[in-house]
Amino acid sequence: MIINHQLDSATQNPSKNFNQRPLNAEITLIVIHNISLPPSEFNNPYIEDFFTNKLDISKHDYFKTIEGVKVSAHLLIKRDGSIIQFVDFDQRAWHAGNSIYNGTADCNNYSIGIELEGSDDINYKTKQYQSLNHVLSTLKFHYPITNVVGHSDIAPGRKTDPGPAFEWSQLT
Repeated sequence: MIINHQLDSATQNPSKNFNQRPLNAEITLIVIHNISLPPSEFNNPYIEDFFTNKLDISKHDYFKTIEGVKVSAHLLIKRDGSIIQFVDFDQRAWHAGNSIYNGTADCNNYSIGIELEGSDDINYKTKQYQSLNHVLSTLKFHYPITNVVGHSDIAPGRKTDPGPAFEWSQLT
């Protein structure tokens, strides 16, 4: 259920990396991403730290390459299926970057970004698909969602996620 633009089954960890959607923007798109920090390493607090601008770059050499980057997503689904919400759904999370879908640019304006803890070439967990399907069902009930796409679909050539390991057939 969604209460006050928040998913009631999600742990709330607010990010400052968002702004207002344009006036009268209708949420019609869901963008599926993947993220792992460091790349292909899981079950640590670094994604949450990154989305909330608390990432200690001294913890891993890779973190120096993303120092100062300000991004977020509405939701993160961890490997165990748990869900963390960083940005209220009515706000414009900074997840899509330079993007276009069906001829309309700046997908952040009209989309909800869902990150899966993972990488392009490592299988996602059954619990992640279960949580994702629950989230998609809930969002489709509350918003006029018309499409669910990958980051690679809205930023081809620039992004590859959720990658070939993501099984689109698992979505209900």
